[in-house]
Amino acid sequence: MTSQDNAAAPKPAPKDPWELPDVSGLVVGVLGGTGDQGRGLAYRLGRAGQKVIIGSRAAERAERAAAELGLGIEGADNAECARRSDVVIVAVPWDGHAKTLESLREVLAGKLVIDCVNPLGFDKKGAYALKPEEGSAAEQAAALLPDSRVTAAFHHLSAVLLQDESIEEIDTDVMVLGESRADTDLVQALAARIPGMRGVFAGRLRNAHQVESLVANLISVNRRYKAHAGLRVTDV
Repeated sequence: MTSQDNAAAPKPAPKDPWELPDVSGLVVGVLGGTGDQGRGLAYRLGRAGQKVIIGSRAAERAERAAAELGLGIEGADNAECARRSDVVIVAVPWDGHAKTLESLREVLAGKLVIDCVNPLGFDKKGAYALKPEEGSAAEQAAALLPDSRVTAAFHHLSAVLLQDESIEEIDTDVMVLGESRADTDLVQALAARIPGMRGVFAGRLRNAHQVESLVANLISVNRRYKAHAGLRVTDV
């Protein structure tokens, strides 16, 4: 083929950013699934028809939480949850984040990991953001899990709304970050499984700190206005 032929060849049409993969058949594990945020995510995904496994340090605790939620959700210890899942959401408390991921490095190898942990501190003035040495919780996860595909998402969701069975839709956008567009597409598609929710690509993991930190601002909003605030991104 000549250079002239190359010049004449039509350029492929750009990919529609809202053309997302089918993730309905993936098994989703939620580490920290007995806490408010993890439990809420497990409930919403299970309610949407996703196969969900709750993980906890104690299998009995996870099994008890899963039985309370129903929807076919199962419970297991963290290692078994990670082993059986295609996608693993990390929703553990910040102070146990590093230790939990270090202990699961091998079993999480090759998995798509979604970190939704927000490093926060609290004092008499309210919530404030902490900055991990690696830059963010998501970047810490990526450093601790070199053989996993780490993304960041689901930071700005109200655990109260997620767990409220009377609410049909969660009216919010989910900021999704990661190094691979194929992986962030999967996470966006997973967010879209929850009615009212939309996943929006928001950059690489180096931009995760400000996304995680924004939760401190939302806590202030919620306290001032007695609300359960979320986010919407305009013009996309």
